[in-house]
Amino acid sequence: MEQPDIPRMKRGGGRGHSTTTGTGVNLVLLSEHHGHRNSTSPSIPADSKGTPMTMTGTSSTPYLDALRRDGFVKIPNLLSPQLLLGLKGASKYTTDRARRGQWPYVRTVPKQYPPWHEWQAGDNIWGVQHLLHPDMGTRDTFAELYFSDEVLSVVKELVGLKDDHQGDEKLVMELFNLLVSPAENQDFELCWHRDDIRPDVTPEEEEKQLKEKSPGGQQLHAQYNIALFDDASLIVVPESHRRVRTETERNAAPYEANLPDQLLVRLAPGDAVFYDSNILHRGVYKGIDASQELGRMTLHGSIGLAGYGPERARQVLQHGVGDWVERAQFSMEGPKGNRAEAMRKRLVAMGTGKDLGYSLVG
Repeated sequence: MEQPDIPRMKRGGGRGHSTTTGTGVNLVLLSEHHGHRNSTSPSIPADSKGTPMTMTGTSSTPYLDALRRDGFVKIPNLLSPQLLLGLKGASKYTTDRARRGQWPYVRTVPKQYPPWHEWQAGDNIWGVQHLLHPDMGTRDTFAELYFSDEVLSVVKELVGLKDDHQGDEKLVMELFNLLVSPAENQDFELCWHRDDIRPDVTPEEEEKQLKEKSPGGQQLHAQYNIALFDDASLIVVPESHRRVRTETERNAAPYEANLPDQLLVRLAPGDAVFYDSNILHRGVYKGIDASQELGRMTLHGSIGLAGYGPERARQVLQHGVGDWVERAQFSMEGPKGNRAEAMRKRLVAMGTGKDLGYSLVG
């Protein structure tokens, strides 16, 4: 599908930045906003262009090693310039339509978690849902990325399928959405949370659920943000994905601006961050004047590991994807098209999730 040109508009900047050291190790430097101290992201060797390379001699799974250790891993330049350009056009077109009420499936301010109501006059949005929906006119552009080797090669490493020649047959289509800056200069924040563990559970229950979500350290899915424009919205507490919250974290205000060791992940266009969805994290979104600025447009997706439907069903199906996935079709042909169709069918087999409830409230 031909995409509209993107007008030359201002994009929001920031004072943190991403860099590559003389040894080729990519670092995420913290923003001075929110009182962060300087720290680094998981260190992944990179070539002269900042593209991560597979390590030899120490580990063949650097992304998985970083994810297990820190709860997230940043990958610079995941997207090619050509793919990035097409996605920018599709995302701007899709966002403009959603803000005008021409796409009903949106995340509305100030609601943080599903279920979201369909767009109503006067709504301000911070996300566009269901990019692979059969009624989404730009779905094939988004599908090219979602089912791409660039994304799925990382996913397969993170869920333990890197050396599995049948790895494609064990992947499940899950969610693909677009996160955007609220219009009308309306700032918006998410409170501290884990995606599928409620904040009011006891420490004992929290520990139990953390182990259930990643049995024996096994990742049951891969979740990611891929920035199309500069993005400094995700704040994480490294290494919090495998432990219960500290007393400080448990007693902190929901929107506490300064938790110990928190880190602001700054992404440049084409960068990705893959993260454990139960790392302690939140989002801070700066509102924009949508007539003058593009702001944030970040693709937010997840892909599952087959065989764990009951464990993943609520977190996936609470978004309503089960209502339309049986009708979903993609224009891709050949092996990539076959892979997409097989992943879609595995999601269909998960059901609709009508009686599973919701992970979080708010």
